[in-house]
Amino acid sequence: MTLTEPVIIGALSPSRAGDFMTCPLLYRFRVIDQLPEKPSQAAVRGTVVHAVLERLYDLPAPSRSVEAALELLDPQWARLLADDPQYAQMFADEAEQAEWLAQAREMLRRYFTLEDPTRLEPAERELYVEAVLDGGLMLRGYVDRLDVAPTGEVRVVDYKTGSAPGPDFEAKALFQMKFYALVLWRLRGSVPRLLQLVYLGGQGEVLRYAPDEADLLATERKVMALWAAIERSLETGEWRARRSRLCDWCDHQALCPEFGGTPPPVPSRQPGDTTRSSRRAATDEL
Repeated sequence: MTLTEPVIIGALSPSRAGDFMTCPLLYRFRVIDQLPEKPSQAAVRGTVVHAVLERLYDLPAPSRSVEAALELLDPQWARLLADDPQYAQMFADEAEQAEWLAQAREMLRRYFTLEDPTRLEPAERELYVEAVLDGGLMLRGYVDRLDVAPTGEVRVVDYKTGSAPGPDFEAKALFQMKFYALVLWRLRGSVPRLLQLVYLGGQGEVLRYAPDEADLLATERKVMALWAAIERSLETGEWRARRSRLCDWCDHQALCPEFGGTPPPVPSRQPGDTTRSSRRAATDEL
């Protein structure tokens, strides 16, 4: 009997799912039009802090100190600048860049008040995961950290450089984690024991949630409903703008009807994630 790969109808990451839930037009601009966006100081700082925390665990456990983390910051920032020199243009002057780095250092110090890295040995860091649901939709993304207990129980950890959300927004924050838990469940056959969000902004906070199969089945239904809505927009060419507080940080206001703009014609080409049905095409970057 010859086993064949499942037909992939498309692929979705937590970030792009979040884009569509926030604003379908934003999803279109990022995925269909692939419009360029200016790097933001907050996003790039998050990238640098994540890189430091990933490399912190390369050190022997007794060496994982605040000082060691801070020593990793400048080299990781230099590496990022070497990869993309345009990041230097985010700052008006050296003083602004220095303040930005100082904020990153404060986040790293805060991390040590929330977890003790000398007592942790992550099983995986920056782990790429993907799984294909029964309907043919591929879910994929990068997990910041995966901890596995001697008994086999799995904890999924994600670092956030923003502040912890209020109660009204916790469900949205947990969606990404349930998304990853769903992928891991489909891949490995067991539900992760704990989902943990480590917030390094504000006062620092750790949000924990223990999912069960019912949670992940509900997440699967939500993801499939999202994909069905995306497919309807692909078929009709209608991508509704949804105004929110996040519009203040959007690079595309000039093209948005909510701000008097006019979106460009929908491109005749479509990215592989939304049209082609092969595993190779579906793993192109969203």
